[in-house]
Amino acid sequence: MPENSSSRRSPGDTPSVTHLNENALLRRRLSRRQVLRLAGRGAAALASASLLGRALTACSPQKDVATPVKIGYIPITDATPLLIAHAKGFFTEEGLTVERPILMRGWSELSEAFMARKFNLVHLLLPIPIFMRYSLNYPVKVVAWDHLNNSAVTVHGQGGIASLADLGGRKIAVPYWYSMHNVVLQLALRSHGLQAVIQDRDEPLAANQVSLLVMKPPDMPTALGSGAIDGYIVAEPFNAAGELLAGGKIIRFTGDIWKNHPCCVAVLHEDSITANRAWSQKVVNAVVKAELWAKDNKEATARILSRDGEGYLPLPENIIRRSMIKYDLETYGTEGTGAIRHPEWGISRIGFEPYPFRADTRRMVDLLKETVIEGDAGFLADLSPDHVADDLMDYEMVTAAAEAVGGLALFDGVDPASPYEREVVIEV
Repeated sequence: MPENSSSRRSPGDTPSVTHLNENALLRRRLSRRQVLRLAGRGAAALASASLLGRALTACSPQKDVATPVKIGYIPITDATPLLIAHAKGFFTEEGLTVERPILMRGWSELSEAFMARKFNLVHLLLPIPIFMRYSLNYPVKVVAWDHLNNSAVTVHGQGGIASLADLGGRKIAVPYWYSMHNVVLQLALRSHGLQAVIQDRDEPLAANQVSLLVMKPPDMPTALGSGAIDGYIVAEPFNAAGELLAGGKIIRFTGDIWKNHPCCVAVLHEDSITANRAWSQKVVNAVVKAELWAKDNKEATARILSRDGEGYLPLPENIIRRSMIKYDLETYGTEGTGAIRHPEWGISRIGFEPYPFRADTRRMVDLLKETVIEGDAGFLADLSPDHVADDLMDYEMVTAAAEAVGGLALFDGVDPASPYEREVVIEV
């Protein structure tokens, strides 16, 4: 059963993230062998949580509008809409009761807690609900995208890596096997003739091989600064933290590879939607309101999220602000780190757009089929991209919520002439 909110520690005070402070950052060393061993347990843990979640679903009472919204998140700016909806009172405006969001350190923990019914609203990397629904047969539904872009490849500034082409023979961390990050990184590696491998032990790499390992996002700057890894691909603010705290540099923004790509999505339990669609619609309304507010108020959003504001994220305002706003050619263009190769795309470091475009879902499924993943990936072979686009997403509620605030054209990356359709653009 969920613990009482009065007994919870606030996200900014949680001891699980205190190692991120500047004094400790370069002292902690991580064992790659330990990380791989722990990460290998993720799929089995999710399967166990799925069984528990289905058992709880069978005995769950019908939801009503008085049901409190219970939010789980990991400390990344991908969670912005859920956190801003809480901070700005958008759930309350919808007549909902909402508890303070609870910070989790990694994707396995958050996914397991959602399936075990500790939370009824979370953000997940888009490939995770694909895995949940079609491998674990867990009834999850995507009700909105949380944001656009907002991830990057960060390497050590003195490590001799100037571009993605230089990653051969290196160890790179990803936040989860079922992640946009793993998908986009491997897409980029293939384009440079590099091969992603998963090693059981530390052994020599061929010049064209890149060793991938799973690591929790808060641990990545620490591992980079200590030399335990050569680089990582992750959501913000941990790229900005790598730049400012761990001697890192960003060599490519993922949104500069896949234009305005999906990453984290807001999900609900399918039975919550079936049992009380009015409650679910109000939840989606609040999330969409928050996305529009965050889009138009990025500096204020950074302040609220930071430990200097409402303490949802365990990093100071200057790092959160950099992670949401800084996207200039002087720093990141071809004369800088080379992280931006397509300035003509006119994108931003983070954008906000809630509608789950079918074309991007289909492309994600196709790319997952080509991605090296540790654990169960056999279900992908016969998985239809069209079926996922039609079955995993609820389009009706997010469309209604977007129209209620003035239309989808108010958001980022949307063609006003055809707001609910778009072409996928990928160019490494």
